[in-house]
Parts: sequence; C-alpha cells; structure tokens
Amino acid sequence: METIHTIEWMKQVARQARAEGRPVGFVPTMGALHEGHMSLVRAAMAECQPVIASIFVNPTQFAPGEDLQKYPRTFEADRKRLEEAGVGYLFAPEAGEMYPQGFHTWVNVEGLSDRLEGRVRPGHFRGVTTVVLKLLEIVQPQKAYFGRKDAQQARLIRQMARDLHLDSEIIVCPIVREPDGLAMSSRNAYLSLDERHAATVLHRALDGARRAIERGERDALRLTVAMREIIRGEPLAQPDYVELVDAETFEPVTRLRRACLALLAARFGATRLIDNLLIEERDDAFLATL
Repeated sequence: METIHTIEWMKQVARQARAEGRPVGFVPTMGALHEGHMSLVRAAMAECQPVIASIFVNPTQFAPGEDLQKYPRTFEADRKRLEEAGVGYLFAPEAGEMYPQGFHTWVNVEGLSDRLEGRVRPGHFRGVTTVVLKLLEIVQPQKAYFGRKDAQQARLIRQMARDLHLDSEIIVCPIVREPDGLAMSSRNAYLSLDERHAATVLHRALDGARRAIERGERDALRLTVAMREIIRGEPLAQPDYVELVDAETFEPVTRLRRACLALLAARFGATRLIDNLLIEERDDAFLATL
C-alpha cells in the first residue's frame, strides 16, 4: 500500500487508475479505525480495484469546544490495518494541504443541514460537506462508501452529490455493532467502563421501537415517547434528541409512512453518541433494521 500526502500526487494516481479502466473505490475516514470502517473497506474491495482510503481529521467539522485535539489518532495502527486488508492507497494529507492559506469556499446543503445534528453542532455539516466534496474531487472514485450510523451525514452527502452532478456513486452501508448492540464509533474509546455499559441504552431504546413496529405500532409520538423513557431510565445517559423523521427530508413524521428513521443522541459523561433505526415499507408492512 502506498501512502500519499499531497493532493497533486493523489490526483495523478487516481487519474492513472481511471485511464486504465479500473473502477476506483473510496473510503474516507478520520482514522481510529474500527470494524465499522473495515466493513466499508470490504464492501469497496468487493466492487472496486483499486481501493483508496483516506485518513484526515477534518478540523472544519469540529465546533469550538468540541474534541478536535483529543480526537483519537492511531495512524500507524490504522495504516497497517488498511494495508493488511488489501487497500491500494492511503491518502493522508495535512490540514494545510487541504485548507491552504486564503481558503474561503464552503459547501452548504440548505435545509437538511439545519436540523438535529446541525442544530446541536452549528457549522458541523458545512465542514463535512466541504471536505467530502474536496476528497471526491481529488480522488474522483466511481463509488464512495459511507456508514449509516451517521445517517444525517450520509443523506447530506447523497444530496450534495446529486445537486452538484458528481460522477461518484454514494454507497451507504449498514451499521456495525458490538455484541451488546452498541454502534461502533471511534468516540466509544472515550467512555469509562460504567459509561460504556450505560451507552447500550441507545440500542435498547431502538430495539424496543423495532419490536413495537413489528407488533403493529405506527404512531410516531408513541414510539418516540417509549424510546425517550427507556433512555431516561439510564442514570448515566443525558438525552439530547429522540426523533422519528422521514428518511429523505428529515422532517418529523406523525405516523410511519414510506422510509423513516428513528434518530437518537445522548451524552454519557463528556461523550456524545448517536444511533438510528431504519424503517422501510415492504409489501404493506414495515421492516425496521438496526
């Protein structure tokens, strides 16, 4: 695996792969890799060659007071893991390479960026969509792979790719969970043992909603109230939001119809975690997927 630090060389490598007719797959990450990231790598490896991964802790998506400085950085271990998985190239630019002096251009997806995570973390999605567009323009992959755990982020990136007529297909892959149901996240490393145990309440709340839907519940208010009560029953959890929204617009729904998402966010000590449940209509019934 070749590690590349400059935009110009990354562009040349990707351009050569395309000229040779090889389908380029891309997995953007901020490092601190876990099995969730590696599931994206495997999905890319099954469809593309070469696969390019990036590691870049993007400073523009961290609001003032957030965890940019303490965000876990495990570059050498990450590099080895990607190499062992068969990734062809690792793009690892410095912040000054991605945001040179005099940088003034930003990408903002109107409306979708303002709710939920966007409301809690002002400017976060502007930083995400800007850096993802830059990465997609540098690598220009046929396919780019993202996880469903960051459901709002994935939806914004799909919207951006459509609106700006990008050539890259955005692939959203399933959530990968620990054996006890906790969604894998680099931020899980911040949790104390007690907080780690308490954090499973997010999965329990979503699983309760999933079972209620299977029993025929369709009222969004009753589902959200039930999830909120489960989270409030955990003393170490500080709920942020519990919402059931349309999967396309991210506007609240009153009853299940079309594809929906149950979205949760809560703090455990100083660590903020998110999770979600995908609800899809299939043959006049609803299938809920954790």
